[in-house]
Amino acid sequence: MPDRALSTPLDDSFERYLQDKGKGRGGDGGNYRRNAARELERFAEWAAGDRGDDDWTGIVPDDVNRVPTFDDLDERVFREYARHLGGDRGLKQNTVQTYYRYISAWCGWCVNEGYLEAHYAQRASAMAPLPEDDGRKPGDQQAWTSEQRHALTRYVDEQARDAVEAYTTLPEDTDPLDKQRGRYAALKAARDRALVFVLAYTAVRVGELLRDPNDPRRRGVRWEDLSLDDGSMDVYRKKQQWDAASLPDPVISPLRSYCQLMHPPTERWPVFPTFDQRTLAELVREELAERGERPEAITERRAEYARDLLLALDEDIRPPSITTDGARSILQRLSDAAEIDIDHPKHAYLAPHGGRRGMGEVLVRAFGYTVAARYLDNSEEMVRERYSHIEAGELGDVATEALNDVDSNLDR
Repeated sequence: MPDRALSTPLDDSFERYLQDKGKGRGGDGGNYRRNAARELERFAEWAAGDRGDDDWTGIVPDDVNRVPTFDDLDERVFREYARHLGGDRGLKQNTVQTYYRYISAWCGWCVNEGYLEAHYAQRASAMAPLPEDDGRKPGDQQAWTSEQRHALTRYVDEQARDAVEAYTTLPEDTDPLDKQRGRYAALKAARDRALVFVLAYTAVRVGELLRDPNDPRRRGVRWEDLSLDDGSMDVYRKKQQWDAASLPDPVISPLRSYCQLMHPPTERWPVFPTFDQRTLAELVREELAERGERPEAITERRAEYARDLLLALDEDIRPPSITTDGARSILQRLSDAAEIDIDHPKHAYLAPHGGRRGMGEVLVRAFGYTVAARYLDNSEEMVRERYSHIEAGELGDVATEALNDVDSNLDR
């Protein structure tokens, strides 16, 4: 191996690796890239002696003054890092495994690119300190129960109905700003209802539905992506291609009434736009300025509206979709307001992925793994693995019935 490669600082390889693993044009997007970048930065800091115990000085010999290079790496380094990850930091076993896999994947890439002569991170001695996976099954992860789904959808439906009725029954002589406030409240309640119903019944991944700041291709569904008459919605799937997802009957009415209330100026508007006032204020000011409006005129124009969202609708200033994190915040707020009973070690609210898993539970129990796999856009093998607890329970019932039959025959 060339000495040049061995003398290369570790972090000189990071950007190339992340571009290879990233998504979108130039490899700049994707959750994997973001997570891998975070773990590589932690590894680099640890290797330099900046993360660890007080007596940890890094992987460079004490009598040498330089940054860590590939010449410093061997299986003992990765063994020590595995021990560091598994230390007393409160990380779960499978989290430690996940963090180590990011570094191991980078190590394998470095071998292929000529930075290293061997995949040290995958050697048995390097991985020995890693804790065993804690065996947590997908069935242990949050899945909305039928009772939780009903409670949340009933709550948002009541909130939207009340808000829409309050707006549409305002007297004709209502002050224009008060009327705008009523419309804004109705729009927000209708948006929240539509979002909850879509997450609860379509089993679409939240990353396929909303904007992901780390992946430019995931800009959130637009009205042009929906066909309410056909009951379908085009989404950019996890498998990196566009595909049609089903919109079952419970979802159609909330979406249709929401669309009528919003009356988006074009079909390119996001179905679930952000309502963040700071974001919308900046967007409105910048767009009107680009259209030639003077600052004084922009201020006067904004003063005519109770909320910048309403001005954006009138002027066709298209806002961004809410993000996946935004959806989690909304569901947290709604779960608290609806006073839903939630007993889960990780989430104190009904998380977006729980809606998908809840629908998976319903479909597997009602129609089996094959139908559920098609609806969930997963392989049947993966669905069987993720919902193995259902089959285990059913087999337990079969075993119980068999034992009862045997016992009854012995009693005769």
